[in-house]
Order: sequence, then C-alpha cells, then structure tokens
Amino acid sequence: MRLHRLTCALLLATVGSIPITPDKASRSLSELEYLLKQARSTQAEILGNRTTKREPTCTLENIRIRREWGSLSQDERKAYTDAVLCLQSLPANTPTSLVPGARSRYDDFVASHINQTFYIHYTGTFLAWHRWFTYNYEQALRNECGYNSSQPYWNWGLYASDPASSPIFDGSAYSMLGNGEYIAGKGPLILTIGEYPPLYLPPGTGGGCVTSGPFKDMQVNLGPANLPLNNGSTLTGTGFGYNPRCLKRDISAAVNSAYANASSIIDLIFGNDNIADFQLAMQGVPGSGSIGVHGGGHYAMGGDPGADFFVSPGDPAFYLHHGMIDLVWWAWQTLDYGNRRDAISGTGTFLNTPPSPNTTLDDIVDLGYAGGGPITMRELMSIQDGPFCYTYI
Repeated sequence: MRLHRLTCALLLATVGSIPITPDKASRSLSELEYLLKQARSTQAEILGNRTTKREPTCTLENIRIRREWGSLSQDERKAYTDAVLCLQSLPANTPTSLVPGARSRYDDFVASHINQTFYIHYTGTFLAWHRWFTYNYEQALRNECGYNSSQPYWNWGLYASDPASSPIFDGSAYSMLGNGEYIAGKGPLILTIGEYPPLYLPPGTGGGCVTSGPFKDMQVNLGPANLPLNNGSTLTGTGFGYNPRCLKRDISAAVNSAYANASSIIDLIFGNDNIADFQLAMQGVPGSGSIGVHGGGHYAMGGDPGADFFVSPGDPAFYLHHGMIDLVWWAWQTLDYGNRRDAISGTGTFLNTPPSPNTTLDDIVDLGYAGGGPITMRELMSIQDGPFCYTYI
C-alpha cells in the first residue's frame, strides 16, 4: 500500500473526529493522527492476510499497544516509573572490569549505548539498533521488574510550545521528572560535528539538579563522555568511570518548537521518499543548521546526561523519546510498505568515518550486557515480525 500526502490531506477533511483548524500545528497533529490510523490499518491488513500454515508469532489478538505518555492513566504512569526505579535498583550485568561505573541493570543499557555510539548514529543501523535497544529495555522492565504494559512514547509535537508543563516533564508524581533547578545567565549550547560550522542552541529554563518527580533522587553513575556546557566548553571522557551525581535537566521550549514540532514530524515523514534522506533528515543534515527531530527531542530535554551524545540513555525520558523515533520510522515505512519495510542505507561508522562497508540486512546487532542477544538487521525491520509484536496509537 502506498499513501501519498495529498491523499492523506484530502481524506482528513472527511474525518469528523479530528478537528481541523487554521493553525499549522493543529493541522499537523491531525494529519499525524490520521496517518497513524492508516498505518494501523495497513498493519492489521498484513496480519489478517497471513496464512495459517505456520503459527504466526504476532497476531491481531496478541499485539501490544504503545501509547503516548499523556494518554496513560496515573496508575499506568506510576507502574512504568516504578518499574524503571526497580531496574535502577538491580545489580548490573556488565563487569566492572569493562565498565567500572556500572552499578545497576539500568546502567547496562547506558553502557551499551556509550560503547556503540559511533556505530549507531549516522550509520545504516541507527533506526534498527535503537528499535532493538528500546524493545529490550521494555522487556527488562517487564521480565525483571514486573511491568505488565508496553513502552510509552513522547509525541514531541503535542507539547512543543511548553514541554515543561507537559504530563511528561511537569514534575508531578506521575511524570517522567520535572525540569532542573533554574540557573540564570546560561549561554547557548554549542554543537559541533567535524569541520562543519558550529550550531548554537538556546538554553532552557532549568540547568540544575531535578528536584521533583519520581526520579528526583536518582543517581547518574556513568559519564560524561561528550557533554556540551552552556559556557561554550565540553566535558569529555570515556563515560565508563564511576561518577555519581544528580540528574540535571534544562528543558527548552525553543529547541522543541524549532526542531521537534508537529509540522517537522509531518514534513519528515512525507518529505523524504528514500531511507537515506529520511534517516539523515531525522538526525539533522550536518552543516544544514538543523538537528532534526532526533536532536530536537534530545536537546529539548538537555541537561546531564540528556545532552551528552553518548550517555543520553542515562535520562529515563530517553526511552519515551526513542519510542517516538520508532513510531515515526514505522509510520514512514507503512506509506509504501512493500518497498520500505527492508529499506536501509549507510555504512557501519559515524558519517562513514573511518570508511566502512555498507550496512546489510545480514549484519548483526548486539547490545552486549544490556541483553537481547545478537540478531540480524533483517529481523529488526518490522514491528510485527521477528521478535516484535506491537503497534502505536
């Protein structure tokens, strides 16, 4: 099935349950809502048409549903954050001989991301690796901490103008933590990639330790590895040492509104008809002045370790952010599923530096001590095949 944007826009006018207003953000959110309905319809058709000669692992009856954080009940949100706190209390599987600072099962995931950062960003494995990473984090919450639901996601476009007041970051007992304590006089964050011109991001409205929400007492153990500061400097290191400290946030509506708004999501999905352009635009084309929706979500959270390219999974909201990244990829795939299901592009190294072979569907993804075991790229391309069986609403 191939769904063009014009078709989607025309059909939107007939969908009575979706309010259409002149406001561009509202229209884009409505368009995304319709697109997700169409994606679920495509997914249901695929599952419904499967033969019964072999028992399918994913069916319409057993498929799990991932929901936006704000749509969850308070009890559902607390069940999730309780499970994350549980994971942070369990001992690490990663040997301290490899990662001296790893102290918990939660740190196993952070360490895996630090270790593989240059092989999973601006590479052919970017989307699939993070799909597998987020899924195994969800599985750890379920299998090791008694969580009985699915990984939620953060729809950046819903709260772009004021993320700090959103259900995700408002600091209530049912949030994913509040903003950091306000620090006055902060300068911009300066991001650099190679020889490209630097990019200046406006500071947020926090910057200090988080003092509200379920993780206000959380201890960050790993990092920094590459943490930009608001004075123009960058803290660097291996990221693997033991460095206990508070979790900091610097939530920025300016960054959220500029790079991860509702229109940018729709433009990303409909404006790129091949996987190479799609995933590059998502991450931000180097030198273009854009950090894409991927960078937009990360730097809208900011802080430490949220703004650290390597250590960012140390902020629990990372997984809601990458749930949305996965949703956007899936929505893009379903627009032309026959051609996009197995579409990959790129090499095995960051911006092909140093030069490396092209990624193939037979390449292996391995999260190490985070769990999940080695798996081929081919098995990670569809959310209703291989180990996966979930959808988004």
